[in-house]
Amino acid sequence: MGLVSGLLLLPLAPVRGTLWVADQLLHEAQRQSHDPRVVQARLAALNRALEEGAIDEAAFEKEEERLLERLESPVRYTEGAS
Repeated sequence: MGLVSGLLLLPLAPVRGTLWVADQLLHEAQRQSHDPRVVQARLAALNRALEEGAIDEAAFEKEEERLLERLESPVRYTEGAS
C-alpha cells in the first residue's frame, strides 16, 4: 500500500476496527449459542426458574423449545473453533 493510499484510507481505520470487533463478537455469540454445554446450563437454569415459580409453564415451554432447537441445530460447536 502506497503512502498516499494509506493516508487516504487512514480516516476509515476506526470504522474497519469497529467492524472487526463487531464481527468477532458475532462469531463468539454464535459459538456460545450452539455450545451444548451452554445450552444445557441454560436448560438447567430454566428448570430451576420453573421450580421456584419465577416463570410460568407457558414461558418455560417456549424457552425450552427454543433451547432444544439450538441443540438440534445443524450448526455445531467445535472446541477452539474461530
